[in-house]
Amino acid sequence: MESLNFTDQLKAFAGNEDLLAVSRDVNDLRSKFDDYVLEEERKMQVKELEAEEAGETVNLDDRKAELLKEKDAFYEVYQFFKEAKKNALEERNAVETKNLGEKTALIKQLREIVTSEENIGAAFGGLKEIQDKWKEIGDIPRNKRSEVETEYAHLLDDFFYNIKIYKELKEHDFHRNHQLKLALIGELKTLNSLDSIKETETQLRKLQNDWNDIGPVPNEEWEALKEAYWTEVRSVYNKVNRFYDDQRAQQQVNLEQKQALLEETRALVSEKDGLDSVKAWDAKTKKILDVQARWKTIGFGPRKENEAIWKDFRAVCDEFFTAKKEFFGTVHQQYDAIAEKKKGLIAKANELKDSNDWKNTANKLKQLQQQWKQLGHSGVKHEQKLWKEFRGACDAFFNARSNHFAAQDQEFEDNLKQKEELLKTISAYKPEGDKSQTLADLKQFSNDFNAIGRVPLKQKDAIYKAFKDAMDKLYGDLKMEGAEKEKVLFQAKIETAQASPNASRMLSNLKFEIRKEIDKQVKEIAQLENNLGFFANSKGAESLKKDVEKKVNKAKDKITELKAKLKMIPNE
Repeated sequence: MESLNFTDQLKAFAGNEDLLAVSRDVNDLRSKFDDYVLEEERKMQVKELEAEEAGETVNLDDRKAELLKEKDAFYEVYQFFKEAKKNALEERNAVETKNLGEKTALIKQLREIVTSEENIGAAFGGLKEIQDKWKEIGDIPRNKRSEVETEYAHLLDDFFYNIKIYKELKEHDFHRNHQLKLALIGELKTLNSLDSIKETETQLRKLQNDWNDIGPVPNEEWEALKEAYWTEVRSVYNKVNRFYDDQRAQQQVNLEQKQALLEETRALVSEKDGLDSVKAWDAKTKKILDVQARWKTIGFGPRKENEAIWKDFRAVCDEFFTAKKEFFGTVHQQYDAIAEKKKGLIAKANELKDSNDWKNTANKLKQLQQQWKQLGHSGVKHEQKLWKEFRGACDAFFNARSNHFAAQDQEFEDNLKQKEELLKTISAYKPEGDKSQTLADLKQFSNDFNAIGRVPLKQKDAIYKAFKDAMDKLYGDLKMEGAEKEKVLFQAKIETAQASPNASRMLSNLKFEIRKEIDKQVKEIAQLENNLGFFANSKGAESLKKDVEKKVNKAKDKITELKAKLKMIPNE
């Protein structure tokens, strides 16, 4: 019998070692089984109606009992599969979450090395240990992979950037690393030709790990090489994302098509109360069966919605065939059924009305309102009273939401007033002559400004500009000279940037400019030291050599100052 074949197939899937891999096949098999059951039930309904119309008696109790037994056997195995799949999914999620925690801890260790470790040998030893552990850790949740790999790669970039200031890498190693990375980029290009998305993701993670393991390349080659690498990585990620987007899009199309058939069926069923003859019922039955046939040709929708809409569709069809069997059932029974469903919606609305999850709850209540409309009228006896209760629960939530956002807007306005008052204090500030106290006062101004919360979006740039201009003027009036003044002004520049709405970008730009200046000084030292080789051993040449050595030492001191500034900038 066909249903036994369904159960045997399900048992085979349930015995698979990788239950997650066959989950889609099981869902497809279940849908086919439900279609089979629906078809068998429809056939029995048709036989009963035909017998009734012919004045005959037909006994289908054995077949109904057999069908029920088939359903119980199938869903007993299906329930076992669901539990086993749930356990497998929880186990995988637990492992991936544990792996994410381990990789996050390694990133924290690497950041500590990048920002604090001065000993080159210890830094390399720490990096090697981190890289070995990193490669041993398995998969992490997909939605975190790009973020974690990007942060890890950026920290490695920072590590090798710092190391190159202290250690001269051999040209042979540079060249070899360059060739390895070029070859790796070539391997990345081949990933777009792979058919399996799972294999593509696995290979991409491996190649990204390999890329991070390869050492630095010549500085003049790095930007172009890095751009080529990230171009290929982004291309592969785009391919993976397109696959899942297309899959979701097709499922959404299928869901919309089923929703359209569901609405079409609802429309047909909604006309059943006007059917008053056998001919009229037969004509309407033919249309319902046509919709069911078209339903079978449509693929799966999103898993959760697909199951829900199937239940809705089956419920609507059951409603029609039940009404057809009863034919002259009373309208009041239908109204009572609708009233019960609306009471269920009222209960759900009452559960949600005190929630402060404003966005999600609003969507859920709107969905309940849509379901309310779809249920139709519940009769004069019920409708007005039920609607009053339902509307009251919805209004309670939406009124509370309106009051909440009104209070939030007022909070932003209050913050704006506090910052404006602070600006008046800053503008009126007059240093008393004690330079250390003045610096403490200016730092406190920055702390106070940063401590005040967000302001309305339209005023955020203007209020920050006014603050920056006022602070720049006060720092500019300080009577300081030399290194002291430069350090104080640079610290003030950092603190002022932290008060900006775009603090992260400003601090990042500041760090970039300092690194750019360090690179300039390093190149200047290399050029000066190269020039020393051209001086002859003469009295005049000795004077020139001393002048060049003086410039070299000055540039090295400048690098030391710049590195000190770089450490002053907090991580953005």
